[in-house]
Amino acid sequence: MSVKTKIKLASFFLIIISNLSCQEKKHITENHQKTIGMSDNVIQAVLKKQLEEGATISIDQAGAELPKTPFTLEELNASAQTVDDILKSNGFQELKEEDFNKKIKNIFGRIIDTKSDTKFLYLNFLDQCDREFVMYKNNGVDYAGLYIDKPRKIITEFYYLPEILDYQKEFSALNEIETKKIIRHSSNQNMEIEIPHWKDVPDLKEQRKKNNQTIIARNMYLLNDNKTYITWLTAHDKKFIKMLVKNFGYDQEPKFNEMLINDYISANDQSKIGELIFSKNCKKELEIHEGILKSIVSIYKTNSNPKDLYGLLEFCRKLLKSEEFNDYSEKEKVKMIAYIANTYDILFKQNHRIQNGWDSRWNILGECFEGSSQHTIKWSQLKDEMVKNNYYNLPNLKDLISYAEGFDSVGAPD
Repeated sequence: MSVKTKIKLASFFLIIISNLSCQEKKHITENHQKTIGMSDNVIQAVLKKQLEEGATISIDQAGAELPKTPFTLEELNASAQTVDDILKSNGFQELKEEDFNKKIKNIFGRIIDTKSDTKFLYLNFLDQCDREFVMYKNNGVDYAGLYIDKPRKIITEFYYLPEILDYQKEFSALNEIETKKIIRHSSNQNMEIEIPHWKDVPDLKEQRKKNNQTIIARNMYLLNDNKTYITWLTAHDKKFIKMLVKNFGYDQEPKFNEMLINDYISANDQSKIGELIFSKNCKKELEIHEGILKSIVSIYKTNSNPKDLYGLLEFCRKLLKSEEFNDYSEKEKVKMIAYIANTYDILFKQNHRIQNGWDSRWNILGECFEGSSQHTIKWSQLKDEMVKNNYYNLPNLKDLISYAEGFDSVGAPD
């Protein structure tokens, strides 16, 4: 074979290989576009449905006597996909499955079953032990919760697409839908009620912006450990933080703890601060949120005002005298008093001065057991239980017991 022939054959094979390569690249690109198109089609179909139904959330459903309508799983999926797109476009880093599952357990106490085909889990902020899957939008009264999106590894509320998507711009072909009247029939007297369009919802643009900021801040802080969102959350998402700390016992962020503690300090009934420190888990076991106690110490050391701690004393008194805490056993109550004393009394012992007429010797163990004949728990019983449990490995508690016995109300025989 001549050299000239060899060159022609080589060129021929190069052309074939090049064509095959181009076809392969074209095939991959087409498949990718097809996937994106399918996703858009699903979102468009859901958006069309929601535009046709109108914005029932913008009217008083109870007053209009319109029955609440559940959303569909397809709507939840479209909402979650849109949320995921918002997060990805704002720098959110998707977690590995193991890391995501660990965070959900640490933050919300939920264990994700990796063998289950269920794509969403519901976190009920009104009852953290309730595992029922809810298909109604949050209204803060009947429904308040989050969805854990297992495949996308994010957390989200359910949003109607117009609440998070600039639908008039991105899906302008559907704008004509909102030129037609939407009528629903009430459940009482079968009255006809005109439903407003989404485009007529007051401040929809501002609501959408706030929803997007909320989505980003919650996921970036809780899942991506981005601390820069703490300030925004404490300023704009207080209800969420309160439910997170109080209902789910998330006490790992001092700024969140301090926000709630200060609310209780300024409240009429400061004793309710005990609700932040102690709770029962879903197994009916006592849980002690030590992060809250540490934050109380931090606040006191900053302000050095004994009255900031008054709620702890009031809680201790109610714990011993009131029937309000009958869900806790006597052994649990002793342990709760131990943790309060180890926090509160040591701060008073370290503060050897009288402030605003408050005696520096004044302490919880002494004051709580004043008039102990009325208590169901006696001093000797409390002391024996603490000794038996090696003072719950709490520093200072043994010395505080001895110190408290210097008070007549404590040291006197039961």
